[in-house]
Amino acid sequence: MTVHSKIQPYIDAWTHSIESINDLVAPLSEGEWNRPTECPYWSVRDVVSHIIGFECELLGDPRPIHSLPSDLRHITSELARYTEVPVDIRRHHTAPEMTAELDYTILRRARQLRNESRQPDAKVRAIGGGEITLEEQLWSRVFDVWVHEQDLRRALDKPANLASAAGVLARDWLLRPLPKTVAQDAGAKPGSAVVFDVHGPLEFMRTVRVDAEGRGTIDSAVSLGPAVTFVVDWETFLRLFTGRVKPTAVRDDKLKIEGDQDLADAILSTITFTT
Repeated sequence: MTVHSKIQPYIDAWTHSIESINDLVAPLSEGEWNRPTECPYWSVRDVVSHIIGFECELLGDPRPIHSLPSDLRHITSELARYTEVPVDIRRHHTAPEMTAELDYTILRRARQLRNESRQPDAKVRAIGGGEITLEEQLWSRVFDVWVHEQDLRRALDKPANLASAAGVLARDWLLRPLPKTVAQDAGAKPGSAVVFDVHGPLEFMRTVRVDAEGRGTIDSAVSLGPAVTFVVDWETFLRLFTGRVKPTAVRDDKLKIEGDQDLADAILSTITFTT
């Protein structure tokens, strides 16, 4: 059997993004690997280590046995601890060691994905435990890898691929929780609508509508008289939703808000989806 046509776009997007990362970091000097990124507490090396670690887990490699230092302030949960182990274990790896391992991991994972014969709805192990569908797993990897590609590009001042196929899939991943965020978490009133007007390399408009029962839905139709309208560029939208920047740092400059300011603040306080 060949790869199912429904999951091929995820594989293609993942391939483009992770190979772009490989090309981006291959020429870096030792010092550049230590540059901080907007991903909280992580350097360029840490971001690449995270990608290697999770792809190796999907390859079936055993988890490294490693005790984390006690002074890592951002380790506040078991999930954070789980995520940090493959990062911390590589913190003293040299540039050649990092690039060689990344290159080899991509080679192995690409071979595994070329031979994928399961259906999109097949149940597979999720990173960290539990089960998800194969499609969900691949989509989540596209999202994670592409978001970190953009972390690296901002840290290294090498912008590109904001509207790539992986960027479009990442956008759709970010939009999925918006109805719940607006209707339930932020408490938008029944019958109201909230508009996200996004411009830049990836341009789109989405309206979250809250029905009479307080349930949220999302569509691309224009809303007349929305409760709130957010006008923001795509890269700032991404940075806000992934916790890379605080709303107060971009408000009135890159983020314009029209309408109910209290509701806008409630939405902005609940949208962060870190990776």
